[in-house]
Amino acid sequence: MSTPGGFTAGRELQAVADAVGHRPEMVMAFEDFFAPPPIPAMAVVTYGGAEPIVSWEPWCWTGDRSPALMESLRAGALDDHIYRWADEIGEWGRHAFIRFAHEFNGNWYPWTPPGGTTPSAYVSAWRHVHDIFTEKDVSNVDWIWAPTVGGAGILADWYPGHEYVDVLGVDGYNWGTCLPSSNWVSPEQLFGAVLDELRSIATDKPILIAEVGCAESGGSKAEWIASFVEFLQQQRDVVGFVWFDHVKETDWRIESTLEAAAAMAEAMRDTRLVS
Repeated sequence: MSTPGGFTAGRELQAVADAVGHRPEMVMAFEDFFAPPPIPAMAVVTYGGAEPIVSWEPWCWTGDRSPALMESLRAGALDDHIYRWADEIGEWGRHAFIRFAHEFNGNWYPWTPPGGTTPSAYVSAWRHVHDIFTEKDVSNVDWIWAPTVGGAGILADWYPGHEYVDVLGVDGYNWGTCLPSSNWVSPEQLFGAVLDELRSIATDKPILIAEVGCAESGGSKAEWIASFVEFLQQQRDVVGFVWFDHVKETDWRIESTLEAAAAMAEAMRDTRLVS
């Protein structure tokens, strides 16, 4: 799950757990690059029996959001801060995921082509950050590389390399008809082609649907949720999904309606995705 309150949103997470009859096994939160390592908040997640996923975004939420940050990363100008993250997370010692610079093939972040970031610059920045964690012998972090569905370019051009990625991720949303240019799409239409592309890049990596949501307009959200979980059960290398339980561009939440929540609860009762 990802909810607006992040790692410490116990009430939000419990509300979803109550609605679907199962507590989340992964909790994802978004972090400003310059924020301190969220160790206390991550500890709350592990105390609740889940694993934290840190979506570490290489920009400053309250200041300069220019692509210059990626160049600063590559040049080593931000190494002290990266060393702090590596030191503190390594010392903490519990397992966590870092999803660094996600949705790089979209057009809404400065680490994307419209923001001035090329694939080679992205790969160089990713490797530099990862290398610092390796230098500090941080063994309790798995790195998630997560494009978005429908993005531009060839994903392989953005891939940092097998030794730099532990989990292949992908973000995708069924926008339904809530946008003038969007249409209702099935889970297979949404994820089928990109999953094949990910497998062509790395055949032996686990895959995580790192963000997913479904709009209400344009079809039955309850039926879509049921078919989504059924579709994932057929993908033997997909290890799970993170539902984006936010009201943002539209109401993406599982519990947006009683019918949608009931559909997820039913799907979760009989699926291999529940351990």
